[in-house]
Amino acid sequence: MKEINYRARLVDSLLDRKLQGKGAVLVEGPKWCGKTTTSKQRSASILNLGDVNILRQSRQLAEMNPAMLLKGATPRLIDEWQTIPELWDAVRSAVDERNEFAQFVLTGSSVPVSPDELIHSGTGRISRLKMRTMTLYESGDSNGNVSLKDLFDVPEQIFAENTIDIDRLAYLICRGGWPQATFLEGDIALDQAYDYYDAIVANDISRVDGVRRSQERTKMLMRSYARHQGASVNYSVIANDMQANDGVVPDTDTIASYVSALKKIFVVEDMPAWNPNLRSKCAIRTSDTRYFVDPSIGVAALGIGPQDFLNDLNTFGLFFETLAVRDLRVFADTMDGNVYHYRDSNGLECDAVLHRRNGSYGLIEIKLGGETSIEEASDNLLSLEKIIDTTRMPSPSFKLVLIGVGKYAYRRKDGVFVVPIGCLKP
Repeated sequence: MKEINYRARLVDSLLDRKLQGKGAVLVEGPKWCGKTTTSKQRSASILNLGDVNILRQSRQLAEMNPAMLLKGATPRLIDEWQTIPELWDAVRSAVDERNEFAQFVLTGSSVPVSPDELIHSGTGRISRLKMRTMTLYESGDSNGNVSLKDLFDVPEQIFAENTIDIDRLAYLICRGGWPQATFLEGDIALDQAYDYYDAIVANDISRVDGVRRSQERTKMLMRSYARHQGASVNYSVIANDMQANDGVVPDTDTIASYVSALKKIFVVEDMPAWNPNLRSKCAIRTSDTRYFVDPSIGVAALGIGPQDFLNDLNTFGLFFETLAVRDLRVFADTMDGNVYHYRDSNGLECDAVLHRRNGSYGLIEIKLGGETSIEEASDNLLSLEKIIDTTRMPSPSFKLVLIGVGKYAYRRKDGVFVVPIGCLKP
C-alpha cells in the first residue's frame, strides 16, 4: 500500500525485522509522527478505524465476532485499534491459531488503552516498536556523509562538509520532525508544531486517562519543561518555576500526574542516567534529564520562533541539544542501542552515551558550535574516558562532539571526532 510522497524512515527496517519474528507488531509514538503512513508501506490490507463510519460498523461487528475484523491480506494493518479494545485479545488469539509471522500491524494512539480492558498482555505474540519524529537525515536536511555506525570502527580520519547554516538550523528546530511539515516551508511548516501543542493542551492530556486537567496549568508545566530541557531537575523545581506564573505552588504529586500523562502520549521522553564502572569513588547522579520528544514542542510551549534563537544563543543551545538527542535516539534504535546521560558528584558530565546491546558505546557531547566550546567538550570527553575502569568494561569506541554550526566534520589529533549534525546518519 505504497504512497507516492512517502519519505523513507529508519524505522522501516525495524518494522520489517519485527514482523519476521512476531505474529503482530504494535507501532507506538507521538501523534502525527507518521505511524499509520509508515505502517501502510508494510501492509497488504487495512482496517481504518479512524474513519467514523467504519468504526461505527466495526463496533457492531466486534460485539458479535471481533475475529471477523481480522480477515484480510496479511500483514493486515489495524489503524487506531484502541477504539475497539477487544481487538487486542482477538489479535493475540489469531496469532496463536495461525502460528505464522507478519500477520498484523497495530497502530497505537495518543490515548492508550487501560490494561484493565485487556485480558492478555500480548507478550511473545505482539512486539512493540517505538516510532519518533523524523531526524534531519530522514527529512533530507542532513547529507549523511558521516555514519555513526562507522565511528564505532574508529576510522583514522573522516571528512564531510556541512551545508546547514545557523539560520537554517534555527528554523529546523522550530519546524521539528513532523512528517507533514517536512513537505512545507516557512510559517506554514512552523504552524504544525503549534497545532500539535494546542491539541495536547486542549484535549490529549485529559483524554489520556479521563482526568480533567487544567489547560493553564498544562501550559505552565510545558513552559517549565522547555526551560529545563537537558537538565536533571526534580518536580519541586518545576513546581516553583510554575509558581512564578500564578502565585500558587502545585504539589509534586500534581506535577507527577501531569508529567505521567505527557509521557503516556509520547510528548516528553526523559533520559535515564548511565552507570559505568569507574576507577574513582565519585557518586553517579541518577536523576533523569528532561526532554521533549521533539524540540518544536518546547518552541511552541514558549511561543518563540527562529529569530528568538538567533537573539539568545544560550536558549538556542538548549533546544539544539533536544534536536540532537532526538536524532541520536532514532539512530540508536537502528543499532540495538539506547541513549543515556552521565553526571557525577565531581561535576563531570556527558550529554549523551550511546550504549549498544553488544556492550560497545560512544561518548557524545552536544554543542551549538564554536572553537572554545568544542575544546571544552573534547577535554570533558577525555576526562571521562580516563576514569572508566577498563578492566571491568571496554573503552569507549569513540568520543564525539556533535555540533550544530560548523563547516566540517573531522577527527582531532586527540582522537575526538567533531561532526556537524547536518552531516550525520546512523
